[in-house]
Amino acid sequence: MTAGRLDVDRDQMGRDLVTLVLTVVELLRQLMESQALRRVEQGDLTDEQVDEIGTTLMLLEQRMTELCDQHGVRPEDLNLDLGPLGTLLPRS
Repeated sequence: MTAGRLDVDRDQMGRDLVTLVLTVVELLRQLMESQALRRVEQGDLTDEQVDEIGTTLMLLEQRMTELCDQHGVRPEDLNLDLGPLGTLLPRS
């Protein structure tokens, strides 16, 4: 490394970026799922809407699994450790 330059492992940087993006998508997926469950429990949705949301969430979870497999990311890699705050995602 020369002064003023930083050696960067582009492959590792790419993997880290993919992991970060998948982490954000997983967080949003879990938030949407929680919101949908709240609405179902409150009775705000028709039976058709409940079925549609269930199918959509199931397909999204399946796609997330496929993306993780495709990029060599384990689901536990998506759960960032925030130090004293705990983990970003709830433990399954």
